Amino acid sequence: MIETPYYMLEERLLRRNLSLIKHVEEESGAEVILAFKAFALWKTFPIFREYISHTTASSPYEARLALEEFGSKAHTYSPAYTEQDFPTILRCSSHITFNSLSQYRRFSPMVQDYNERHPEERISCGLRVNPEYSEIETDLYNPCAPGSRFGVLASELSPVASSLLPSLEGFHCHNHCESSAEALQESLRHLEEKFGRWLPQLKWLNLGGGHLMTRKDYNVELLISLIKDLRQRYPNLRIILEPGSAFAWQTGPLVASVVDIVENHGIRTAILDVSFTCHMPDCLEMPYHPQVRGARTHEEMPSQPRPSVPHLYRLGGNSCLSGDYMGMWQFDHELQIGEEVIFEDMIHYTTVKTTMFNGIHHPSIVLKHEDGQLEVLRRFTYEDYRDRMC
Repeated sequence: MIETPYYMLEERLLRRNLSLIKHVEEESGAEVILAFKAFALWKTFPIFREYISHTTASSPYEARLALEEFGSKAHTYSPAYTEQDFPTILRCSSHITFNSLSQYRRFSPMVQDYNERHPEERISCGLRVNPEYSEIETDLYNPCAPGSRFGVLASELSPVASSLLPSLEGFHCHNHCESSAEALQESLRHLEEKFGRWLPQLKWLNLGGGHLMTRKDYNVELLISLIKDLRQRYPNLRIILEPGSAFAWQTGPLVASVVDIVENHGIRTAILDVSFTCHMPDCLEMPYHPQVRGARTHEEMPSQPRPSVPHLYRLGGNSCLSGDYMGMWQFDHELQIGEEVIFEDMIHYTTVKTTMFNGIHHPSIVLKHEDGQLEVLRRFTYEDYRDRMC
């Protein structure tokens, strides 16, 4: 028996997703690569390497993880590189995408110099472009909102394109977040309207992340068709997708326990040994209302108590943040102290965005193998907290 709290990644479910992603690659001719910003549990990389060959990084640490733990150089993009970090980026990357023309002018000569000195490890340069279109409704996740700091506009690129293209080999466009194939269809229309004149001169087009192809209702065949049609229109282009959530979508829960039950103005709160702000940050940021096993989401409790609704609880985290709670959930029984509460689909993004705020005990990370055996990949201790605080 493993003590709570812990994240449990199920190998069977992970392989299900990886198999579908491999199918998309084989049928469409695109390459699908893993985005570390959503999943970076490096002890599981041997499983990934059975299905995919590359990853995408957004920082020197992620780029090192790609090279040193995944075993291949990264497709790297960052909003801004620094002189201090760029040598690491060069060493660990096969592709480097720049967010702005000023970054391109500043660092692309260093890439060219690297390529001259290491022709066998040639790095391909790209530029992030902003199609000024996205169907993302939450501003926190919308990279194409007016005033966005991400990507070059077509109007900005027009006057200088001819001088850039001899050394520029690719475009990177990211404007999705857990989106549909239909959203990609519309995005491609806007992208080609804005940047189509340059696409015949490039070698690759990275369509970024947010393609939630492993979601149950996702139109995988439309995705494959869109990519095949795009490749027919631009046979010079290698198409790349770099989803994050799709790889670890619905591959395992976060398991917590009830520590206490308190009541205030008729609202009962089950306080857990996990925290929304520390261990499930997207629940508060997105906001995203997770599913709880054995319970159903109920509408928010009004200001007056509702005794007619049995077994109704707000779920509260164990941090000092007043807003570290969500609700309401209706269970089929009275919760008991020590009882497990299981949050479904808590592997993608959570395991890379957690914090040790308040020094709260960090959930362990467990891998459930296909034969049912449980392997603890990591247990966190006081020393992990202490060393972080330094």
